[in-house]
This record gives sequence, structure tokens and C-alpha cells, in this order.
Amino acid sequence: MGGARLPAPERDLAVLVRPGLRALTAWPRAGVVFNTGLGQHVLKNPLVVNSIVDKAALRPTDVVLEVGPGTGNLTVKMLEKVKKVIACELDTRLVGELHKRVQGTCLANKLEIKVGDVLKSDLPFFDACVANLPYQISSPFVFKLLLHRPFFRCAILMFQREFALRLVAKPGSKLYCRLSINTQLLARVDHLMKVGKNNFRPPPKVESSVVRIEPKNPPPPINFQEWDGLVRIAFVRKNKTLSAAFKSSAVEQLLDHNYRIHCSVHNTEIPENFKIAEKIQTVLKNTGYSEKRARSMDIDDFIRLLHGFNSEGIHFS
Repeated sequence: MGGARLPAPERDLAVLVRPGLRALTAWPRAGVVFNTGLGQHVLKNPLVVNSIVDKAALRPTDVVLEVGPGTGNLTVKMLEKVKKVIACELDTRLVGELHKRVQGTCLANKLEIKVGDVLKSDLPFFDACVANLPYQISSPFVFKLLLHRPFFRCAILMFQREFALRLVAKPGSKLYCRLSINTQLLARVDHLMKVGKNNFRPPPKVESSVVRIEPKNPPPPINFQEWDGLVRIAFVRKNKTLSAAFKSSAVEQLLDHNYRIHCSVHNTEIPENFKIAEKIQTVLKNTGYSEKRARSMDIDDFIRLLHGFNSEGIHFS
């Protein structure tokens, strides 16, 4: 493009200026230091911002949830396309700047800002979630999102690269873990694009990726607490056989306690010589998973194993 080159702060915010809108307040002029401890790495590249919004396929009737809006680069872009954006922000300094960015524009009445910790708050109704997420809340927020009701259409989220790759990892992959299988049980997950650290201000120490998460609706008919209890045990040492993983004294004590409660509720007598360790190993052998390792087991394997334990009165919640 011709013409004079904008100074760096205004150039970073050029994405916010559109025909029909006045130029919005430039955050860098305020001279406030970004708090990287809160994950404040502002996405400054307009091409990346546009690409994220495009991949979200937002509709004019959508209510969008954004977590960690920062200086509002992504927020303003979405406000132009949707009915409403609900932005959740912990830092009151940024809340003030975000208000200034839309004050006096036609976008102001489409923005709602919720101040506080999103992990400690109930999520509002929304159709889509689009966010450059503070990386330290990635895991708890993903599961808060996936267990949220009513269902949303999709989430387009920025994560640390390795976390994103764990979300989409398949059985046998080095990165395949409890996070992978729990997320894939509840949602379809796709890696959309890589984002280099120089697209942020200040640059983070890690590379990033954008991921699309689409919840399964209806969800699988599984008690998620039970499921997670089983998967947690199996993945503590994912390279061990399940036979070895279930020989932990802590695991045996937990399952023995749960089994005795189950028998009490169902008026089932427990033999005097009963040993939970023997019962666990019998279930593993009968289901064919005694010598299997969590690293190579898929969702169907764990569903069958959970059913095998439950049918014998062994529960994990």
C-alpha cells in the first residue's frame, strides 16, 4: 500500500479502522505495561485476526463469548459481524481501555464486558466462543467449555502450540495423553493454523496455534466423572500396562472403598476373603486389557473397559 508508514503503535491497531467508523483509541498511548503473568500477549497482526474471525464463520445473529479480550483487536472485528460480544476480562485496566475503544461508535451497544475470573463464574449463553486465551487457563477452561450447557456451535481458540497438539493427538502419538482423549470424547477437535510469536505484543516465549472445537451434540452416554476417574489412573504412567497401573495401593484403596459403597447400596454381601486387587485384575483379564497400555488405547477401548468395571460393581467417581 502507498502513503506514509504508520508509527508502530498505530500500525498494530490499523485493523480496527474501517470505513464508517472513527479511529478507535490506541492502547499503547496509555503507556500501561502488559501483565504477561496474566497471559497478556496482544494479537497485533491484522491478517491473523481476520483469519481467526473468518474461520469462526460468525453469523449476524450470533452471541460470541470472548475470554481475555486484551486491547480489543479481535473484539472489534467480531462486533462488526455479530449481534453481541460478551468479553470476559480479569484486568480492570484493560476493561477501561476496551470501553474507550468502542465508546461513541455504533458498536458500543453490542459489547458486554464481564469483569472477573472466568473460571470462577458461570458462563453466559453464547453461540460461539472466539478467544486468544490466556495460556495458563487453557486446560480448565476447555473442560468448563465442554461441560457447559446449553450447547454452543463451536469454539475457535488460540493455545500454546504444544497444548494444541496434545488436544488433537491420536493413540500412539508421543503427545497423546489424558487431555487428548477427554477432549476428543466430548468434541471434534481440529488444528487450524500455526501462529508465530512475533504476531503478538509482547511476544510470548512459545509458538501458538489456533484450534477449532465443536462439541458432540448429543454427548456420548457416559458418566464423565467415572470416565475421567478411569482415564486418570490409566494415564498416570501411560507406558505401563494397565495390569501394572492398577496395582497402585492408592488406586486399590479408592476402588475398594467405592466397591463397598456399591455393595452396601445394592444389598450385596461381600465375602470375608474378598480382595479388590484380585477383582481388578480379573476384570482387566476378562476384558482383554490387562497387557494394554493407555498410550495406544482409543475412546472405544476405554468405553469397553469402563463398562467391564462398572458391570462388576467397580466405580471411579
